[in-house]
Amino acid sequence: MTATHPQTTASADGATLDEYDGAVTHLVDTLAAIDDDGWYSTIEVVRPWSSVNPRLTGEFSRTTAIRRYLCRELAALLRAGARITVRPARPALAFDDPAFFDALDEDRVDARSKKLFLFGPERMQLSVDRLGHYTGTSAEAFQRHVLFTNYAMHVEAFLERWPDAIRPDHDVQMPAYHHTRPEGDGVSLVNIGVGPANAKTATDHVSVLRPDTMIMIGHCGGLRNHQQKGDFVLATGYQRFDHVLDEVLPLNVPVIPNHRLNTFLLEALEDAGAEYRIGTVHTTDNRNWELNQKLTLAAMQASRSVAVDMESATIAANGFRYRVPNATLLCVSDKPLHGSPKLSVDAQSFYETSKRQHLGIALAALDRVRREHPGGLPGQEIRSVDEPLFGGPSDA
Repeated sequence: MTATHPQTTASADGATLDEYDGAVTHLVDTLAAIDDDGWYSTIEVVRPWSSVNPRLTGEFSRTTAIRRYLCRELAALLRAGARITVRPARPALAFDDPAFFDALDEDRVDARSKKLFLFGPERMQLSVDRLGHYTGTSAEAFQRHVLFTNYAMHVEAFLERWPDAIRPDHDVQMPAYHHTRPEGDGVSLVNIGVGPANAKTATDHVSVLRPDTMIMIGHCGGLRNHQQKGDFVLATGYQRFDHVLDEVLPLNVPVIPNHRLNTFLLEALEDAGAEYRIGTVHTTDNRNWELNQKLTLAAMQASRSVAVDMESATIAANGFRYRVPNATLLCVSDKPLHGSPKLSVDAQSFYETSKRQHLGIALAALDRVRREHPGGLPGQEIRSVDEPLFGGPSDA
């Protein structure tokens, strides 16, 4: 094969099209054919409406894993009048090629790239492979909405609701379960286990699929007097004591949940008649922080945190880095500052009474997203800044 092979090049001009679906299908089928030929592909988008940033390009691989996302985004560009061309870029690298390893370094990536072009083909190739390894399901099975949990109880509630969900057929580190819908806007649930390292690993790779939402629905320790076990916590901000992303996202960068997604979660909590608090979640990498209390307690007090966990800030920080709208809905399982630790007998009763409601509230919010924002949630707070003042072109 050569890069000029006529069967692996396709173009479409939105300004001259009467029907878009067929053109989009042809573009994406061509990308998949280039993958099958063992090459990375290039997408070139020419946007006549932009006087200073009219031409966007990026390389892709593993098209089938993000096919629905590509179809939606390319269709939107064509409807706006863009001209799109896809063609072979270069032969795909093998995992054991030293150049493949070099290409994964995110320090070389322009963080101002549009979301469509945020990940290089080597990164896509690696993440698709790693998702299969860690979750026991294919990247193609993942849906547009992804829930993360740190307990098997939410998996039980998920499978009670959708017994025919796709699931792993063998033991894996972070098993995933998928309720699929024809348009790919179903729900995937990943049991990431405990700790920020797992949360970073999962979101590093899931983000390559460009999901519409990521929501953490784990457990937390309640830090306020008037919280009870079983109450919910809706995060409005995070105190990042997880440490796993400090080098790539400084602590002085504000990280907040998606406002629209949080609004939907808040309204779902109200509709369910659930007890809840909103506020800052303190995320730590020390499971036994109670044994070294001084620094952690001072930080919690200064931030006025309402809960402590080990994953939420990590997921939110990676959502910010990779521009995925995200939120956190936790359930209080213990109160470490009030003589109410998590004990095994009490825990089992708590799990049974909370798991269905917890999942149901998150799913109700996702139903709103699906109905009201089928093209994806607004994400102004996680958009990249490329204005001239910051060293990039403005985008008229």
